[in-house]
Amino acid sequence: MFIQAQITLKSIINYEIVSGNPLWRFGLLLLAILLMMAAARIMQFILHSYSQKIKAKFGDNLIVLIAEAVSKPAYVLIIGIGIAICKMPLYFNDETGIRISIGNNWDKLSDVVIAVSLAYAMYRLVDIAEYYLQKVVDKTNSKLDNMLVPIIRKSIRIAIAVIAALLIAENILGADKIRTLLLSAGVGGIAIAFAAKETIANFFGSITIFADKPFHINDIIKVGEHTGAIEDVGFRSSRIRTFEGHLITIPNSTMANEMIVNIGKRPFIRRTSNITITYDSGSEKTQRAVDIIKEILAGVPDINSDTDRLPRVYFSDFNDCSLNIYMCYWVKPADYWRWLEVNEKINFEILKRFDAEKIEFAFPTQTLYVKKET
Repeated sequence: MFIQAQITLKSIINYEIVSGNPLWRFGLLLLAILLMMAAARIMQFILHSYSQKIKAKFGDNLIVLIAEAVSKPAYVLIIGIGIAICKMPLYFNDETGIRISIGNNWDKLSDVVIAVSLAYAMYRLVDIAEYYLQKVVDKTNSKLDNMLVPIIRKSIRIAIAVIAALLIAENILGADKIRTLLLSAGVGGIAIAFAAKETIANFFGSITIFADKPFHINDIIKVGEHTGAIEDVGFRSSRIRTFEGHLITIPNSTMANEMIVNIGKRPFIRRTSNITITYDSGSEKTQRAVDIIKEILAGVPDINSDTDRLPRVYFSDFNDCSLNIYMCYWVKPADYWRWLEVNEKINFEILKRFDAEKIEFAFPTQTLYVKKET
C-alpha cells in the first residue's frame, strides 16, 4: 500500500509540475530563491547601516525612525516579490488546467507575503507616532499622560493586525467566506462580551481615569481602605504601593466609582492637638502657657503664614482633670516626613519652656477622701 501511494504521489508531481519543465528550469528556480534571499538581506543591512550612520551624526530624526521601522518589513517585501519572480522559470500551462491552478496559487502566495510585509511596515511605523507623541506628553505636568502613550500604541497596532488579517483572509478564502466568518464571530462575540463584562467595565473605567485625571503617577491617594502611591495605570487595573510596601491591584471600574482622596495634591498638612495643664496652674500660668505656645509657633518657618492659615492657640475648655489648650497649625510644603520633624521640634520646645516656667502637664487623676469614724 505504501509503494502504491508513493507511485501515485510521484505521478501527480510528474503530471502537475515536473512534466514539461526541463531540469535547467529548476536550476533557475533555485538560483532565483538564493538571489532573492541575498537581496533581502542586503536591503535590510543597507537600511539599518544608513539609519545608524544618520543617527550617529544627527541623532534621532524622522529619516532614522523610518529607516529603522521599514528595515525588517523590507526584508519580507523582497521575499514576497521574490516568490512571484521565482515561478517564472517554470512552465504552468496545459489543457486540463491543473498546473495553471498551481501557478495561480503561487501568485496568491506572493500576494499574501507582500500584504504581510506592508502590514508589518505599518505596524512598525507606529513607533514613529509614539516617539513624537511621547515628546509632546513629556512637556505636560501630568505623568499620567506618559502612561497613555503605550496604551495608544498597543491599540493602533492591534487595529492594524486585525484589519490586515481580515484583508489577507479575504484574499485567500474569498469575500463570501469572510462575511460568514464575521457573522459567526458576531454571534459568538455577544456571548464573549457578556462573559467579559467586567473586563469591558474596567476598560471604560480606565478611559474615565485618563479623561478626568484625578491623580498622577507617584501621587499618594486613598481609595477605600487603601492608601499609598499610585505606580501604574493600565487598561484593566491600577496599582498602588502602600506605606507598608504592599502592591495593591484595584480594578479600574472600582477606581472610577470609588471616592478618590488625592493626598498628594494637598498644599499643606494640618496638625491639631490638645495640651492639658493642671488646675493648680491658675490663670497667670495658663495665660503664660498660651503665650509660650504662640511664641514657639511664630518662630518655626515651616508653619504656613497665610492669613487664612495662621497658627491657632486657645484656652479652650475645662476638662475633668485639666485645663485644655487647643493648638492648630499647618505645615507647608506638604511633606509628611518634614511634618513629623516640625512636630517633634515644637514638642521638645514646649516641654523645655514649660519646665522653665514650672507649668505642669495634667494627667488623669482621682482624689479619694477617707472619713475616719470616731
